[in-house]
Amino acid sequence: MVGAAEGSDRGPLRGAGAIAALAQLEAEIIDCRRCPRLVAWREEVARVKRAAFADQHYWGRPVPGFGDPDAGIVVLGLAPAAHGGNRTGRVFTGDRSGDWLYAALWRAGLASQPESTAVDDGLTLHGCWVTAAVRCAPPANRPTPTERDTCAGWLAQELGLLANRRVVICLGAFAWDAALRQFRPPRPWARFAHGAELAVDGLTLLGCYHVSQQNTFTGRLTEPMLDAVLARALELAATPAA
Repeated sequence: MVGAAEGSDRGPLRGAGAIAALAQLEAEIIDCRRCPRLVAWREEVARVKRAAFADQHYWGRPVPGFGDPDAGIVVLGLAPAAHGGNRTGRVFTGDRSGDWLYAALWRAGLASQPESTAVDDGLTLHGCWVTAAVRCAPPANRPTPTERDTCAGWLAQELGLLANRRVVICLGAFAWDAALRQFRPPRPWARFAHGAELAVDGLTLLGCYHVSQQNTFTGRLTEPMLDAVLARALELAATPAA
């Protein structure tokens, strides 16, 4: 079970200590080469590139989380997109999924602007942290169970350093399962559903359909549906802890 990261015997790291620890964790994540299949794929994509981005330098490494270290809301996705986060170096940045997500975060007052196109585009998040269960772009957007489990330690450390987290929005069943494996509530585990809520370890897991084109283009996930999940997350994050 993930607990608060210990900065001293007085409790979790906060302020400058948490920022420094998150920066150190980011550096370690970026250097990770634990999954040979993912390393080979992310680097091949970065070499071959998509024609529309042929003149750009691809990141081609693991993608760390991004946002406000004091966040009460954590948005958990599946993995970076091959030509999105794997290209830009920032999670949900430079692809259609990111367009949907950050526009919604902006409407909710959690982002400084509705677009996320590059790491130097000026975007900042307020009260929100965005991350993924797997840090490397996987072939066909499908990490293996072993890759998921290998990457779980990074998520555990990250969640532990976000001392004010109250809500984890799980984008899709993969992220929901990854969160359950982090917090390990009593079985049987609740199944993923859009709008599902599960109280565990002093916070709430919220289910939301993933912001993938497969969902947004077909209308399975609409802007009002996504906005409603974020509104509920804001409500829960503002509720004093029991």
